[in-house]
Amino acid sequence: MSVEIPASGEVADRLAAIGALRHLADRLEDTAVEEAMRTGWSWPQVAEALGVTRQAVYKKHAQRLIAAGVTLRRRSG
Repeated sequence: MSVEIPASGEVADRLAAIGALRHLADRLEDTAVEEAMRTGWSWPQVAEALGVTRQAVYKKHAQRLIAAGVTLRRRSG
């Protein structure tokens, strides 16, 4: 039984496609998070929707949102 090894061009194409999908997913996430924050979502709500921690979503998006002029909600209590 022989194992077929894909040509390096095929591997490179697949890896490039994965990279492009990651870039697209990041851009879609940025847009969705900004929209959520502009419409009053809290960090915990955004984090839950993304399946990450509040700290992770804040670290990834807060600085960019502030620079974009988004008013961020503060934790109450």
